[in-house]
Amino acid sequence: MRLVAVFNAKYQFASFCQFMACTTVMIFASGSFAIEKADIIFTSNKTITMVGEKIARPLSIAVSGERIVWIGSPEEGKNILGRHITLGDKAILPGFIDAHGHASYSAFTSQFVNVASPPVGAVEGIKDLKAALKKSLADKKLQPGEWLIGFGYDDSLLEEQRHPTREDLDEISREIPVYLIHVSGHLGVANSKALSITKISAASPNPPGGKIRRYLSSSEPNGVVEETAVYPLQKMAMASVKNPIDGYEKAIQVYARHGITTAQDGAVSGPSLALLKMAAKKGHLKIDIIAYIIGQDIPISQIRSLNFGQYENRVKLGGVKLILDGSPQGKTAYLSEPYLKPPSGEAHSYRGYPIISQTAVNENIVAFSEAKIPILAHANGDAAADMLIEGIKKANIKTDHRTVMIHAQTLREDQLDEMNILNIIPSFFSAHTFYWGDWHRDSVLGPIRANRISPTNSAVRRNMPFTVHNDAPIVPPNMVRLLWATTNRLTRSGKILGEGQKISIYETLEAITINAAYQHFEEGDKGSIEVGKLADFVIVSEDPLRMTTKSLMNLRIIATYSRGQEIFRLGDESLL
Repeated sequence: MRLVAVFNAKYQFASFCQFMACTTVMIFASGSFAIEKADIIFTSNKTITMVGEKIARPLSIAVSGERIVWIGSPEEGKNILGRHITLGDKAILPGFIDAHGHASYSAFTSQFVNVASPPVGAVEGIKDLKAALKKSLADKKLQPGEWLIGFGYDDSLLEEQRHPTREDLDEISREIPVYLIHVSGHLGVANSKALSITKISAASPNPPGGKIRRYLSSSEPNGVVEETAVYPLQKMAMASVKNPIDGYEKAIQVYARHGITTAQDGAVSGPSLALLKMAAKKGHLKIDIIAYIIGQDIPISQIRSLNFGQYENRVKLGGVKLILDGSPQGKTAYLSEPYLKPPSGEAHSYRGYPIISQTAVNENIVAFSEAKIPILAHANGDAAADMLIEGIKKANIKTDHRTVMIHAQTLREDQLDEMNILNIIPSFFSAHTFYWGDWHRDSVLGPIRANRISPTNSAVRRNMPFTVHNDAPIVPPNMVRLLWATTNRLTRSGKILGEGQKISIYETLEAITINAAYQHFEEGDKGSIEVGKLADFVIVSEDPLRMTTKSLMNLRIIATYSRGQEIFRLGDESLL
């Protein structure tokens, strides 16, 4: 990044020239002059600016319009005219930034039947799953041609430790198509009617980059589909939603409740991008959303014609998404060494598989980097990570590209060394340590590999930028739980998964504020409390830097402000 700053008595102009574009912001000189009036003046004894100081201190922050115009002492702040919000010992931080998630998918799944296991849902076994579906079928009064869709089932948490089958779902209905989406989003299961509609049969071959699971010693589908094989069913599921725009407002309220002021839509198609923009135009979006369009199946000529890097009604197209492999909890991630316990019907040498070829990865990276379009690449397994690293090496990119490896869960130390040199940013799915840590240790990877899943401390030791994420709606966009999970690495059973990969509270806060802004090429506007930046704030019940890591789940989100506007406040009016 090249920074040019021209100063005068009252302000400075800073020009940020990056991979995306050059932007100029006016930055008022904090504390060097007095302002008479502002729209809002926040004063807190516990201000965490995220500009390098690892403590909270008393500060006043003046906001006019969408931006911070002054920062100074609480004594100086008292003299500024405007609406004063006095927070006392409640802490104020820059708004949390979703380093990876799926805002549109969250909007869609909010309208599906919740078949998740605790703490997200109430399904603990196949019996509970069937009961939830039967109740929903009765409540919805579906008409012929409509689908019953569920989201979030998790074979690793069901009492039976298996996927439901087409027979299980045939018990719900043989006339209504029923389709359940696995919690990972990478697998699904359909009843016989849904399989028939999508023409998935014993004669159907496995599609490239996917599998149709079969009964043992048979070619007949058992209802479970993996990776690209889910596409026909998922397409029908999405098309069955009657009012797709309606879910956006509900989804954005969830993000705001968790302190998020910028969310990611990390794998949009052309139609879902159009819906997102329509939702924005209708005013359903109260936070910024950065979308990344799936790039591996779209001609580069079409991608070049898209408008990257500019917000319109709170939506910005940030780059493209490449999907290299699948899910570790679903055992479709592409590993360099075999799974501890392979899926049913697979050999002991089974390592998962890539979604696209190395040649396709290389060609896409060259095309996108030459067009200066940022790249997100989904790579859960270390063999998939090798594919991305090789592609970046071959592209020999000379610009500040900030390619992001999404999930990066099974990275090896040698891969981190190469990524640091190549400017590849890992975005770790560190919420996995809680949600699937026991499963990874006991079934997926074994203890040695599982102990270093999402190796955040390895990144800290290299002083390399990294982020952490929830991947909503795979898990809820709960940033407090993400902070707790990353610093404690406790599994559901209460065991620590990888003591050596724990990081501090401040380092984790960096990963969801200033580092996440950097990842999105937005550090000039977001990620810290500085004069000239957008007035994106989260107000929490106490100073997290003074809390123990184990007590972090007691931290409450009191209010969220996006571009100077309050978008969430906890019910008690006395809190602010």
